[in-house]
Amino acid sequence: MTTDLIQAPPAVGEPSAGAASDGRRILGLACRSCGRPQPLGAVYVCPACLGPLEVAYDPAVVRRVASRTAIESRPPGLWRYLELLPVDAPPARGLAVGSSPLVPAARLGAALGVDRLWLKDDTRNPSLSFKDRAVAVAAAKATELGIETLACASTGNLAGATAAAAAALGVPAYVFIPADLEPAKIDHALAYGATVVPIEGTYDDVNRLCLEIADETGWGFVNVNLRPFYAEGSKTLAFEIAEALGWRSPDVVVAPIASGALFTKVARGFAELADAGLIERRPIRFVGAQPAGCAPVATAWAGGGDVEPVRTPATFVRSLAIGNPADGRYALEVALASRGSIEAIDDLRTAAAIRQLATLEGIFAETAAGVTIGAVDAARMRGVIGNDEEVVALVTGNGLKTPDARRLGLDDPSSTPERPAGSPSAPIPPSLAAFEAWLETRS
Repeated sequence: MTTDLIQAPPAVGEPSAGAASDGRRILGLACRSCGRPQPLGAVYVCPACLGPLEVAYDPAVVRRVASRTAIESRPPGLWRYLELLPVDAPPARGLAVGSSPLVPAARLGAALGVDRLWLKDDTRNPSLSFKDRAVAVAAAKATELGIETLACASTGNLAGATAAAAAALGVPAYVFIPADLEPAKIDHALAYGATVVPIEGTYDDVNRLCLEIADETGWGFVNVNLRPFYAEGSKTLAFEIAEALGWRSPDVVVAPIASGALFTKVARGFAELADAGLIERRPIRFVGAQPAGCAPVATAWAGGGDVEPVRTPATFVRSLAIGNPADGRYALEVALASRGSIEAIDDLRTAAAIRQLATLEGIFAETAAGVTIGAVDAARMRGVIGNDEEVVALVTGNGLKTPDARRLGLDDPSSTPERPAGSPSAPIPPSLAAFEAWLETRS
């Protein structure tokens, strides 16, 4: 088995053998399916085969201009990896995104049977999720292209990230969401001044509508017509992990799968670091995590078939409830090529994992991270992860966005309809005697 297959699918848009390079680092866009080149712009679908477009770089130029010394000399944030991103210069305005900590998780690792577990804690980003990375790159490219309105189709975290980025740039934001989205995520987007448009139906219904609106309005939908640039932001997770580990890759990376873009781009990020000579190329196993109630990629992996859409998601993990993932096939290919897996985690296990992460490592994460931690456990039990291997799990969003999720499955016999499981105890009088009496009941 070759390491280039393990790292990621082949890069698109590379110059053919013997072709002369004009010294450009960013060549344009290219179709991931047929390889047809396209000029840079707010487009996302190949006109020849309708395949997805990606940014194409000249790897020889990237290798020449990128260096550890240059990266390490720059301020924190994702723009320290400029040579590996699809913009010509760091934006003049924007939020401070990236450089989130890679946290050693010895106690959680012991509970999961993994000796060397790291958590990439992206709850520290400005809008409390990894989506700030993708939006930062999309917004920077939108500015270069002269686009003055940002928009998105969102299952939650992207709504806040898009709204926050637009506020920092001083441009309008329109956020399209399923009407049943968690209230905390809706309030988050509203707080930044975005116009929130609730849509009856699933995320896939919302996304279809946004495809039409993008064509009609010319707005910069970060995950539609700006998607080739938006997806590049997720690569910076790989860049930061490698730098934090002393410019090397781990044995296993575990990440949630919604559209599949995060999963595939993190794999691509490690491959591009190796292509640029910044890390040694070595095998990495990629493990994906999906909620059992919306697991089209996990189902395809388990059954050996194609990724078939889930018509009606049935999970409280709304941030991963994309029934027809745009990059689902490519996520499946990454898992298969790397000898990883795609794990389907039920909601009860997800809720338990949220509590494990919080009580053992002090990180309160949302439901997607609960699915990811559950997948670490499932993959270890399956033998995909060895207990002595170095594992990095991506914690992609803050639990304050899904506050009710932590209560699911709690076994608390004292709970009542007025005070559900997981709620604080009833108030006590402000006296030592009252406290001692209360403490006695807890022991």
